[in-house]
Amino acid sequence: MIKDFRYLRPQDLQEALGMLREHAGEAKVICGGQSLLILMRQGLVAPEYLIDIKHLEELSYIRLDEDGLRIGATTTHRALEKSKELAERYPIIPEMEETLASIQTRNWGTIGGNLSHADPAGDPAPVLIALGAKVKLAKADGTREMALEDFFLDYFETALEEDELLVEISVPPVPARTGVAFEKFTIIGCDMGIVSATARVTLDEGGRAAEARVVLGGAAPTPLRAKGAEEVLVGEDLREELLEEAGRKASEECEPISDIHASEGYRRELVRVLTKRMLRKAWQRAAQG
Repeated sequence: MIKDFRYLRPQDLQEALGMLREHAGEAKVICGGQSLLILMRQGLVAPEYLIDIKHLEELSYIRLDEDGLRIGATTTHRALEKSKELAERYPIIPEMEETLASIQTRNWGTIGGNLSHADPAGDPAPVLIALGAKVKLAKADGTREMALEDFFLDYFETALEEDELLVEISVPPVPARTGVAFEKFTIIGCDMGIVSATARVTLDEGGRAAEARVVLGGAAPTPLRAKGAEEVLVGEDLREELLEEAGRKASEECEPISDIHASEGYRRELVRVLTKRMLRKAWQRAAQG
């Protein structure tokens, strides 16, 4: 049963930030509510105030220019999935969004809400980290920006302060000869992944890896960059034994748990296999231009 709370509906972002400052420590922001309401029903979260920002159009946008991509926090997953501009310049984002939960969730859930919820098994964070994303955080007296990979601190815990709101995600341009690939392992297609892997590979003119990123979901308390796996790839040509070594490194670096869905050992094996598979796919995409 959900405990009684006061519902607040700000007219604009500044009013929302003022409400957060006034009720710091007592308020939660709702931006779709696909995850928050579940926690409230379970009694795990019981805010005195609920500040609804879902309707704030000033935070709902997808903007692309020569500096890259900017996404407003209240942009829905469905909007990202269906964006033709993203399909042309950042195709991995719509590709990932197509498999995120059900169409009902994608129609209502927002990217800002998803990232702020900080579920380590969430789909968007590993993909955005692989792309080098940053987040803009705002409070009543100013803003700050940080790398998305630094935003997550622990299970369901972020760098957001009590009076702070995630307002924007920015992604730099994707370099030439870069490929990105994402896959999650699920029991049912629209489920949250038991484990996911995102790989990004940028090739030099000789076809060797100039830069590589491997980001894991559901394999640690936060989305995890497998930096040991990344290091073995740089300067190398694509070959099976290299992918095998990267997969092994990633499986050693991750910090999975055992639960009702999968054991720690099974998750490590999934990491090994998915890392290999996504690196091969990203490498092939990079080679195709």
